[in-house]
Amino acid sequence: MTVYMDYTISSKPIRIVDRTTDRSKLNVKSLSLVSVGHLPSRTLYRRRATFQHHAVVYIAAGSGTYCVNGGETQIVRAGSLFLFFPGAVFDYGPGPGEAWDEFYFTLEGTRVEEWLDTWLTEPARVRQTDDDDAQKSKIDRIFALMESGVPANLDRAALLVESLTYEWVASAQRAAEPDRDGAAAKLLDDLAASIHEPFDAAAVCERHHVSLSTLRRTVHKHTGYPLNEYVHRLKIAEAKNILLNTGKSVKATADLLGFKDVFYFSRLFKKYVGRSPRDFRETV
Repeated sequence: MTVYMDYTISSKPIRIVDRTTDRSKLNVKSLSLVSVGHLPSRTLYRRRATFQHHAVVYIAAGSGTYCVNGGETQIVRAGSLFLFFPGAVFDYGPGPGEAWDEFYFTLEGTRVEEWLDTWLTEPARVRQTDDDDAQKSKIDRIFALMESGVPANLDRAALLVESLTYEWVASAQRAAEPDRDGAAAKLLDDLAASIHEPFDAAAVCERHHVSLSTLRRTVHKHTGYPLNEYVHRLKIAEAKNILLNTGKSVKATADLLGFKDVFYFSRLFKKYVGRSPRDFRETV
């Protein structure tokens, strides 16, 4: 391990562990650590930085910003997770008068591409994770394994980084879930409140500022039904209530629920209830 002072980066000693063992000695060929580093109280802000490898970066304390290819400037704070990757330009670091505590894990191997294709999508996004002692213990373990230089330990360190990164991403998803569930609840409430109108998916999307694909995906995730089937089920459930508790005709019921074609309404009713609207009213 290299420990040194660089006052252009931090006022505290910096720890960096580079891989000294030839990669051919490793058993896990698809994922290996190139280096790991700890930059406590980092004050350096980098502009137009580029990287040859992927790196997972975790900010344990402090605050700053992160920007990829001149896009959105994202806020970084304690518990933030972000990535570096080849082919992009990064502006990142603490702001004036600020500092952060940074851990980074530089990686190579085809396994990283698998992450990006599956559970680590949106690589240019800052994620906010939970902070717990178990994560800190894993970080310490990764550094110790890397310092040993033993090939088997280097494999263990790489796999531990994979496990830790997966946990961080899952933690960020859990933290964001309440907002997503709240938005989904509002969307489903809107669909339920709109059963007396002809269904207009475009209007629902516009009210909630979502795409049609997002609308479909959200409804299916939270109800188990495709969008159109869910809306039909809502309408037919209300039709059963109307037919049982009012004297409205089948045609009037269909009109009330936004169906212009009473025959189409009757077919849907029989599909979901197993009986025609008239039979349902007479036999229940």
